[in-house]
Amino acid sequence: MEIHDYVRVLRRNAVLLVSAVLIGVAGGAFVALNAPARYDSTTTLFVSVQASSADSTDLNLGRTYAQQAVSSYVALVPSALVLQPVIDDLGLDLRPAQLAEKVTASAELNSLAISVTVSDGSPSQSARLANAIGESFATVVVEQLEKRADDSASPIRIDTLQMAQVPVTPVAPSFATSLMLGAIVGAAAGFALTALRTIVDTRVRSISDVERATSLPILGAIAFDPAAHRRPLIVAADPRDPRTEGFRALRTNVDFLAAAGTAPVFVITSAGPGEGKSTTAANLAIAFAQSGSRVALVDGDLRMPRVADYFSIEGGAGLTDVLAGRLAASEALQRWGRGALFLLPAGTIPPNPAELLGSAAMSSLLADLRAAFDIVIIDAPPVLLVTDAAVLAGRANGALLVVAAGKTTVPRLRAAIDSIDKVGATVLGTVVTMLPGTTSRRSPSSRQRGAKILR
Repeated sequence: MEIHDYVRVLRRNAVLLVSAVLIGVAGGAFVALNAPARYDSTTTLFVSVQASSADSTDLNLGRTYAQQAVSSYVALVPSALVLQPVIDDLGLDLRPAQLAEKVTASAELNSLAISVTVSDGSPSQSARLANAIGESFATVVVEQLEKRADDSASPIRIDTLQMAQVPVTPVAPSFATSLMLGAIVGAAAGFALTALRTIVDTRVRSISDVERATSLPILGAIAFDPAAHRRPLIVAADPRDPRTEGFRALRTNVDFLAAAGTAPVFVITSAGPGEGKSTTAANLAIAFAQSGSRVALVDGDLRMPRVADYFSIEGGAGLTDVLAGRLAASEALQRWGRGALFLLPAGTIPPNPAELLGSAAMSSLLADLRAAFDIVIIDAPPVLLVTDAAVLAGRANGALLVVAAGKTTVPRLRAAIDSIDKVGATVLGTVVTMLPGTTSRRSPSSRQRGAKILR
């Protein structure tokens, strides 16, 4: 994926990402407002050694001994030896291990000062405990650990440099920190969900997606129109509509596919229903007719015909009647509008569409239509539902595969191409429909498309 692909993924999932961040921030705010407050109080103790004389050597030795002793004293602070007397004196309903979880002792390298910090939900209790632990620690060191055998005074002194004060503000929870952490967690969850959604959701959403999924040329790009079902024949209804421009560009590109000589026959199909194949076939036929070509539009979807409804013509007699020998093609074809567009509706829906479409009568009909028209367009059923489209494509110059952005999945797109390839037919290119925005922004010019196809 290129940078613009990642940007497109982020834009597509912008609502998800923003929602995840907002939920994370809301969660952080909830935690900050409901979590119990924690107060820290610190007492600072100073360790020194009384030298036997004022000699500088003795003083240095005493200081060195004190520095070495401090590191071991730090580990002594949260021990039961120090904490049990505090529990007894204050009448606490705690075990030494439970009280130790509230106590932190630290000392900087080569320092003689020890900081004893106590965290508690009560500001006064945290200060009370810190001072009591400092006193107990000094007593244990001087009267037990460093006591001389002759009961003389211990050379170690533990003095209180700073008594613990009752804190005014809690150290936790921090509202700003909680919001920031909530936003980070929410963003991480949003990106994870976006990645998962991108992996699981295999729908094509752009021209680039179709180009990556297949090696076929993009013959047309048709913009999405939420009102398309009310104006299916947009080329005739609104010459300036972006979708009309898209169908005109498609017409020009399809022109490059036509070989000299007999009139080409193109099958319009899709992987599944609802992707715009019938609308594409109808508007492409109108666009060719507007350019002066004699066009035959055949409704080859004998299961769910649409041509008669779109063009508001009589559909009771049509293709099936011609193939059954009940009507001549000239009798079934209906001229539409003032141009040279002739419609062959599906006619009576038969019980065996595939057999009729694969019959010799169908081959004969296509030969007659080639001789009478400049181009023949067949609206075929979705290729993954029935074999009709593949059968028709084998009797035509090839198939144009309609791909609906946001609906067709990559596996279904590739399966549709394989279904046509397996019968020896050719997929000439794809027409991407339901694209957001206008077609002119992403679709190459007609001349560029044609040059790409001919190469």
